Parts: sequence; structure tokens; C-alpha cells
Amino acid sequence: MNYLKYITIAFLIFTLQSCSDFLEQEPGTQTSIDELLQNKEGVLIALKGLYRNVEGTVREERFSVYSDLQGGNIKFTPTSSGNSLGQITPGVNLREAYSFEDMAETSNFASFYSGNYSIINQANLILEYTPKLKDATETEKKQIQAEALTIRAYAHFVLSQIYCQDYEYTPDASHLGIVYNTESIKSGLKYPKRETLANTYSLIITDLKTAIENYSETAAMAGPIYSYFNKNNAKALLARVYLYKKDWANAYETANDVIANSGFKLVNATDLVSQWAQPDLPVSEALLEFSVSKDSESIVSTSMSNYFGVTSSTYAHYVASNDLVDLYESNDIRKQLFITVHLQTLVNGVLTAVPYNFTRKFQDNAGYVAFRLSELYLIRAEAALENNQPALAMADVNTIRARANAALLTNTANLKEDIFLERRKELCFEGHLFFDLVRNHKGITRNDGCISTNCGMAYPSLKFVLPIPQSNINLNSNLQQNESY
Repeated sequence: MNYLKYITIAFLIFTLQSCSDFLEQEPGTQTSIDELLQNKEGVLIALKGLYRNVEGTVREERFSVYSDLQGGNIKFTPTSSGNSLGQITPGVNLREAYSFEDMAETSNFASFYSGNYSIINQANLILEYTPKLKDATETEKKQIQAEALTIRAYAHFVLSQIYCQDYEYTPDASHLGIVYNTESIKSGLKYPKRETLANTYSLIITDLKTAIENYSETAAMAGPIYSYFNKNNAKALLARVYLYKKDWANAYETANDVIANSGFKLVNATDLVSQWAQPDLPVSEALLEFSVSKDSESIVSTSMSNYFGVTSSTYAHYVASNDLVDLYESNDIRKQLFITVHLQTLVNGVLTAVPYNFTRKFQDNAGYVAFRLSELYLIRAEAALENNQPALAMADVNTIRARANAALLTNTANLKEDIFLERRKELCFEGHLFFDLVRNHKGITRNDGCISTNCGMAYPSLKFVLPIPQSNINLNSNLQQNESY
């Protein structure tokens, strides 16, 4: 037990030391958790390190491209040089998962699973030490706790997206959820079982509601407001959770609250393309975009452009599939968010210049867009439809379509499918499609660019969730593996 506790503490210290403003220490000395978190300054350093871990985990290739790749919005680019010039192969980090053939022993997502539980443990440490601070006001302590609670809920939620079937997979959501940790390992080693998905969502919602009650108007740390959790984007997360739970009344109310009271406005049509093309800033309607890490000279080492970027001399691994591009009407200004480049590709053994569509959303130093106001309009639309208010739903969809210069809907006959397709077009590359397909009980159909052994798969499927990494199963005999693995 002590060994694992110290491993966890050492990991947290290592994480904090990666921050450029970590407290200076004499060579060879160490800082214990008790020493580090005994005052407000130390807790804020820990919180900043925690955000770095969250950003690195969700922006990392596995999670950031997974939903669009599995759903069919994106495909791979050809190899740019060497003996494999022009060949198209899946990325090593997603090779098995892409084909729905991931294995517990060698899971592509093993680091994602352990990384999120490390984030949860660090959030719990902050939650445990913050109430004891003597140099922070009650308002400051509540703000720190609110951000840590939101991070804890967020990490559990993204884990549930990857490892749990959708909420209505069983009538009462009694199927497997995830382990929900509310205490750090420092308080003692435990071997918990997985909650049901119903309990998992209940715990996520409780954490978020508590956090929202504790938020103040002042962020815990200095920096861009869009980089940290606050009351508005915590409500956006809660609205998304209600959407996945199909709690339509609360989804509508929460999304409406953000739209009406957050002070955020949709980017206007004139600025939509130019704002996405900004090299260092998110679009103004971004409720949360985790800032990318920079070194002491403000140089970014890695960002979303590592996966979607294109320059005059290099290009990344992922582009839009024609399955996605062909959905847009000819006058839709969102088509201007594609950058068409011809790349040498082996076609029937012959190198051929083939057009590929990169996205302007994630060029230069782009961060991971976690929540955007457009999503809240589409959540409100879906919830309104399910609450038997189709006119309100159509109005919200048309708000998004009008900005894009797309033809407005004139009837509600196929509104459920219209909302689904609008989400696919508006939120592409932002991590929604596969999860939208599954929660709507739709199968997977990947046509253009699919090089998987499984390009189509009907709902329901045991392979719509990934295996719990075997190394974690070995550590906890109470941790039940997902069926079929």
C-alpha cells in the first residue's frame, strides 16, 4: 500500500515539476505532498499541473481523433516519403481500436485509462487539502474546490464515453459504468468495483452541481478565462451529461441557461472562418479550450495541428473524409474551413496526385476545444424535440444553419435526423460523431478512405466500447472486464 502511495505522490510531483513556474528547489531535495499542499500557493501550483495533465490527456491523439475517426468523419493521409511513399496506413496509437479489434493486454488506450485515473487522484488530493488552507479565503477555497470537482467529473465522464455502453443500452442503465473515485490513494488503497452506468452518471451530476454552486466570479488562477473550468463551461459539461443520459428536461434547461446567461454569443458568419484560422486564439464562442503547453520561450511543442495540420512542406495524418465533405451544401460557408491539398498517393500501384481536405480548425497552435456555444444550441434543439417542442428545436437548428448560409429547415418531418446531421457538420473534428451515433442507436458506416477490417458495424455491438487494460484488471480483482474482452 505504501509503495503505491509513494508512486502516486512521485507522479504528482513529476507532473508539477513540468510546469514552467514550479517552485525552485535545491538540487537533490524533494517536496512532499504535505509540504506542497499546505498553503494556497502550493495548491494553485498543483491545480495548474492538473490542468496540464487534463489538456495532455484529452488533446493526445488517442482521444482527440477517436470519435471522428470511428464515426467516419476523418481518414488517413498517405506517407510522405521513404519506401512507403504514397501508402496509407492507420496510426500506431489507434491501429487496433480503429478496426474495433483492441485487446486488453496491449490496449491502444492503456495510457488514457491510467492517465485519467491519475488526474482523478490528483483532483482528489487537491479536494482533500484545500479545506485546511489557512492563507486562503472561503471564496478562494470554494473556487479551487469547484474547479477540482469539475475536473474530477470530466475525467470520469470521458472514461465512461470510452469504456461504457450508452445510457439506454439497458432499460435502467444497470449495465457496467466505471470505478468512481472520490478519495485519493493517499487515504488508503482500495479495490473498488465498477458502478452501474446509472450510478456513474448520478455521481458525475452530483459533482457538477456541487461545483456550480461553489464557483465565484474570479478564477483561481491568472490566465485566459477560456483555459479553465468556470461556472459557464461546467454547466456546458452538465448539459452534455444530461444529453447523453437523455434527461431531456434538464438538458434543455441547462443548455438554455448557458445560451441565455453566459454572456457568450455565436461567432457571426462574417468572422467564422477567420476566427477558426487564428494562430493562437480560440473562436470567441469557445466556452473551454485547454491551452497548449509552451516552454520558457513561449514555443509550443505539440498541439492539435500535430494531427490535422498542413503547411507548404509537411502535413499531418488526419483529413476529412468525403463522407463528411459531401454533406455540406455548395453555399455553406463551413466548406471554407477545408483546405484542399493534392498529395502523392498510391492508386493501383501508381503514385497519383489525390485531393485531401484538411481542416482550418486545428492549424498552428490550436488547443483542444472542449465546449463551444454552437453545441449548446444543438443540445437545446435535441432536448426541445424530445420534449415535444419541434418548433423550438427547428429554430435552434436554423440559427446554426443561417450562420452557415445553409438552406433553412421549413418543416419538422425529419427533425431528429436533421439535428444529428447538423451536429456532424457543425462539430466535426471536435470529438462527437461516434458517441452521437451510439447514443442514437445508429450503426457505423465508413466509406471513403476506410482501411479497416470493419468499415461497417450495426448497433448494438460489444465492440463499441474498449477493453479495460489488463494491467489494471491484474491490480484490482474486483474490476470487471467489458464483455467480449
